[in-house]
Amino acid sequence: MSNRSSVNEFVLLAFSETRELQLLHFSLFLSIYVPALLGNGFIITTVVCDHHLHTPMYFFLLNLSLLDLGTISTSVPKTMSNSLWDSRAISYSGCATQVFLLVFFILSEYFLLTVMAYDRFVAICRPLHYGTLLGSRACVKMAAAAWGSGFLCAVLHTANTFSLPLCQSNVLGQFFCEIAQILKLSCAGSYLRKSGAIVVSAWLVFGCFIFIVVSYVQIFRAVLRIPSEQGRHKAFSTCLPHLAVVSLFVSTITFAQLKPLSISQPNLDLVLAVFYSVVPPAVNPLIYSLRNKELKDAGRRLTQWVYCQHK
Repeated sequence: MSNRSSVNEFVLLAFSETRELQLLHFSLFLSIYVPALLGNGFIITTVVCDHHLHTPMYFFLLNLSLLDLGTISTSVPKTMSNSLWDSRAISYSGCATQVFLLVFFILSEYFLLTVMAYDRFVAICRPLHYGTLLGSRACVKMAAAAWGSGFLCAVLHTANTFSLPLCQSNVLGQFFCEIAQILKLSCAGSYLRKSGAIVVSAWLVFGCFIFIVVSYVQIFRAVLRIPSEQGRHKAFSTCLPHLAVVSLFVSTITFAQLKPLSISQPNLDLVLAVFYSVVPPAVNPLIYSLRNKELKDAGRRLTQWVYCQHK
């Protein structure tokens, strides 16, 4: 990558120059990171160990938890380390790796949420065909397509971003390596190259968004036609957690990336970055576990089994 010779490292945004506040930021991120690890780890372990959860919905939920772990582990540990050791630097290769991994995990999660919308659509609108359309082989292929699409987009964005010549300073206005902040440092004459990867991804993201919206319109129409209140409640209980996760994920990223320049301020950018890169991975396990009786029962069985093994 051509920038390497001129820029050896980037300087990340510090939350504060005051030592006490730096330690406070470290503690706050730690209090978010540890529950995120435990919550997603709980879902992964429970789904893997309990055969009752070996269904398409929980297979996709396991993949979602893996992606959440990857997303939050890409940016938060480095941020905590910088706050703890009063450092702001990240190497050029480290920054490129962080950009690649963040784009990979975030876009893969978005594509997986699209697949999960399809899963809920088939389960509620085409229940008789559920076993045929979402067999084990089909589920693996759809999950692999989500991960693979995220990987290809990450390669495209990373190569595009780090091939642009940098004419500004190496100071980034964010606590992690964000593409938008790196592009602000690039030379003024490369707008066409900047927009290429964005246009490709925008079409993919927009297409997935339309698919999710159409799927949920059909889902709600089907649920409202269910005669029994208990049946409607059961159908809603399997869809609402996914819809809540999609809404949180899409709204925070959309506003962060498409907000008007007139309201773009460092503090606002910082808060929005926390909301789309840190909050969803920490909140998703809570959303899926609160009203999911099967997951709670499986967790209880797993806990009892572990207790009996060590008794």
